[in-house]
Amino acid sequence: MLYPFKFEPIIKDKIWGGQKLKQILNKPTLSAKSGESWEISDVEGDVSVVSNGTMSGMSLKKLMQLHTYDLLGHKNFKQFGTKFPLLIKFIDAKSDLSVQLHPNDKLAKSRHNSFGKTEMWYVVQADYDSKLIVGFNQPMTKELYLKHLEAKTLKSILNFDKVDAGDTYFIEVGRIHAIGAGVLLAEIQQTSDITYRVYDWDRVDSQGNHRELHNDIALEAFNFDMPDNFRINYSRDSQKTKELVTCPYFTTNIIQLKTPLLIDNNHDSFMIYMCIEGSAIINAMGNQTEFCKGETVLIPACIKSFSISTNHAKLLEVYI
Repeated sequence: MLYPFKFEPIIKDKIWGGQKLKQILNKPTLSAKSGESWEISDVEGDVSVVSNGTMSGMSLKKLMQLHTYDLLGHKNFKQFGTKFPLLIKFIDAKSDLSVQLHPNDKLAKSRHNSFGKTEMWYVVQADYDSKLIVGFNQPMTKELYLKHLEAKTLKSILNFDKVDAGDTYFIEVGRIHAIGAGVLLAEIQQTSDITYRVYDWDRVDSQGNHRELHNDIALEAFNFDMPDNFRINYSRDSQKTKELVTCPYFTTNIIQLKTPLLIDNNHDSFMIYMCIEGSAIINAMGNQTEFCKGETVLIPACIKSFSISTNHAKLLEVYI
């Protein structure tokens, strides 16, 4: 019988990483450059492993092979097969990430045999005056972009947004973006690790090498006509479920709880809960699954009704 699953976090050291994954989210790392914690992943070479219950030690891939419809839902299996369609992360940027963008499904399929990489960010914590880069600060064309790229003045046309905890952004494919220094965030995205890096602040690694840039292949992935609708506005003072982002690849809601909540899953989809404040207990199928700030739980699609008990918790709820 399936039950709510937790997974071993996959910690990724990055040149720009820090120590907030351990200090704030209690991740098991001693590194001073821990940049990412992959909470649920079906990326080749980085497949999540169950950490709780009777199926502890089983990979997500094996879980899907054995319990395809019950885990994913019929609709998701029809669309994605036995490839888990979402990659769930926490990201800590001690210094700025590279300026980058991601390809759409068609381009990613033809070039990399991969999904595209539509994603969203929820800021968990941000140092004073921290910023995100999302889009340009003026109307943009391919010709103007290339002019600034060649002149090494790309920074002058980027849009810098000051951020604080709770700020939410929808990053569509084709939009230039970067996570700025001092930001800790949750990222929900399509299962893809395809990134086109166009600027990396002229930094070098410990061997004195610059990281690879992808300016030639990135050009075809750009969408220069995107509206400035990337910042999500929502009410932050309600105890009700609030929709943050909905798109063909995922829906993400925020739930602020002080009392128990009964959930009826009528989406024909798994459901994911990321705890970003407090702690909670999921009661499902006779199982109690405790999770706290920094932890993530996957509810199989076959579990149609469950409850969340808490005195205080803030959760991101994700499904397709």
